[in-house]
Amino acid sequence: MADDKKITTRAANYGEWYLDIVNRAGLAENSDVRGCMVIKPNGYAIWEKMQRGLDGLFKDTGHVNAYFPLFIPKSFFQKEEAMAEGFAKECAVVTHYRLRSVNGKIEVDPEAKLEEELIIRPTSETIIWNTYKSWIQSYRDLPLLINQWANVVRWEMRTRLFLRTAEFLWQEGHTAHATGKEAEEETLRMVRVYQKFAEEWMAMPVLVGPKSEGQKFPGAVYTLCIEAMMQDGRALQAGTSHFLGQNFAKAFDVEFTTEEGKREHAWATSWGVSTRLIGGLIMTHSDDNGLVVPPRLAPIHVVICPLGKSEAERKPCVEAAEKLAQAIRELPRDDFYGYQPIVVKIDNDTKNMPGHRFAEWELRGVPVRVELGPKDMEKNACVLARRDIPGKEGKTMGVPMAEAPAKIDALLRDIQKNLFERAKKFRDGAMRTANSYDEFKKLIEEPGFIWAHWDGTRETEDKIQEETKATIRCIPFDGPTESGTCMVTGKPSAKRVVFARAY
Repeated sequence: MADDKKITTRAANYGEWYLDIVNRAGLAENSDVRGCMVIKPNGYAIWEKMQRGLDGLFKDTGHVNAYFPLFIPKSFFQKEEAMAEGFAKECAVVTHYRLRSVNGKIEVDPEAKLEEELIIRPTSETIIWNTYKSWIQSYRDLPLLINQWANVVRWEMRTRLFLRTAEFLWQEGHTAHATGKEAEEETLRMVRVYQKFAEEWMAMPVLVGPKSEGQKFPGAVYTLCIEAMMQDGRALQAGTSHFLGQNFAKAFDVEFTTEEGKREHAWATSWGVSTRLIGGLIMTHSDDNGLVVPPRLAPIHVVICPLGKSEAERKPCVEAAEKLAQAIRELPRDDFYGYQPIVVKIDNDTKNMPGHRFAEWELRGVPVRVELGPKDMEKNACVLARRDIPGKEGKTMGVPMAEAPAKIDALLRDIQKNLFERAKKFRDGAMRTANSYDEFKKLIEEPGFIWAHWDGTRETEDKIQEETKATIRCIPFDGPTESGTCMVTGKPSAKRVVFARAY
């Protein structure tokens, strides 16, 4: 488990606090490969829960999984110039296919140079649409609804575990449609799927709407996003869904025969989320005691701690713990737990004092802790502690053992609800409005999101980013619609957009 070094508080240094949580909760660590991370078992278990939840939502909407190559010929990027330009500075390139040993020194074999250099995928639109050319011949082949679970490489200069690494894990959906209308419906459907996952599984409230022209995905006609606020008031782009029009179909000559017998290029979407979501989860919910995980994504839902100063005192507590654990596992399964049993662990640590054990499980984010001591056994009862409310306020004493399984189930559901409501209250309380550029410059130095009018031009957007380091995070669908004037240029503005500094 973790060492005894105290976690830096959020107030003292938010960045160090985040890294302390990642390290001490056993989520990930830096690799010896520059900019890459090792995802440790506790972190990967959260990712597996995320995968399972998202994959179910994808399949509920008719999507299937496939896998495409890690390597992409450089010429494919040339076919889609916007894509090539967008990722040029982040691409890792393979130039040779063999090493050799010369006088005991390993070097690249100059005779093993590739005829065409390969790009390690930063995203897969080009390789997938080249493949779709042979898959799509008729309107009967559409829609094609494919998702891929994979890794990608983007050669980031400044990295931070989960939030921005040279290699990361993600899913990327790539769909083809017979009409632009169908593709646009898919683009909206999938951003709503991401919203559902973020809010109902991660308990993380998000704003939903289009990105600005300056923030959209390279090669897209437009991009829809979910945008979350972290506890330091910065924004986190948590997921994106892109309407690609016919750009990729034209670049890779993907045509189909319509019902009317005409030849037409297919319409495309792509959408994705990544292990960045784990960073978002940490920064949305965790506290100065450690990680806080929403129950629907928790690797362990309940830890039971039998107590006692001697083996004679501990034995009945352990026996009661085993019976309770089995009763919890046998509770009815439903969608809240992904139709899986509640995961229970019995902590039989006899080497450390109870306070140390409790702190360790708090650090690792287990939603519910059960304490079973000799005095509890006398009353045939237990103590329940909820992770989202630290200290005595989060404890329920004297819970009858017969009632404990049902109460634990109800408690897990209540924690999930409370985490979302708490995060939403925090976010809504940190939303401000700026009516002038001077006011905006003052407000942006404080944590939070700012609603402000913008004239819709890339020039103004770039000026604001250059002078304040703030970007347009989202143009929310449900945002205020009153017209006004741009805070910078005074030109007409149809509605306010959301600005923030971001990860």
